[in-house]
Amino acid sequence: MDRRLSGALQDSEKLIPGPSCGAFKPLFEDAQACNRGRVQRRRQNWALKKQCNNGWTDGFNLGHEPVRRNTMKALFAVLVLCAIASAQTVASAPAVAPGCGSPNVKFDVKAEKSQHPMGQPESGKAIVYFVEDDNSFESFPKPTTRIGADGVWVGANHGDSYFYFTVDPGEHHLCASWQSFVGFGMKETSAAAHFTADAGKAYYFRVKNVWLRDHGNGHIELLPLDSDEGQLLTSKSALSTSHPK
Repeated sequence: MDRRLSGALQDSEKLIPGPSCGAFKPLFEDAQACNRGRVQRRRQNWALKKQCNNGWTDGFNLGHEPVRRNTMKALFAVLVLCAIASAQTVASAPAVAPGCGSPNVKFDVKAEKSQHPMGQPESGKAIVYFVEDDNSFESFPKPTTRIGADGVWVGANHGDSYFYFTVDPGEHHLCASWQSFVGFGMKETSAAAHFTADAGKAYYFRVKNVWLRDHGNGHIELLPLDSDEGQLLTSKSALSTSHPK
């Protein structure tokens, strides 16, 4: 405790005189009246102590300017601003894999749970499915995940959903990236892969978003799927439609 506060509390004991009841016996008719005087003095001293303590708690040291509370508030505000700035830096860091598009492109996404259509590749082309899996993402809101192919964003998913598009035969570079900040503790917000497409074939990729409360940092995974498993996942997922904002 601050020495000035301690001294003030000690002085408060002297504000209400506290001699023994023997000194007051000439003024009191009996011992009961003497006890009432002692109780009253204790109550007054207790009230003064409480007033002093409240003054310190409210950030004042016996009439001086606020010190401790204002300092703690300022420190807390600085820490919050630093955390927000750090999160925005992570969220806005551009994905650099060859499959990713411009970091400035954002999508509005709508998922239709009642529809699970399967596409048919155009003649001489291959079809690619992206299925987003949020079963291991224990946070809110769920990420909106942009999907890129060969440096251009081709669409986005949100929640347990999927969409598909066609590509020409040959090698292709793919990218999956969260388009905005989804929470603290996210380590990897983009993932990449490449594959070689053959005309007339279908390819499935799972975008797995992970954030578990008891298992550290969140991240995103982009993994190829067996065609049978891919068809099973799409049959249980919502169809996603998206357009740039």
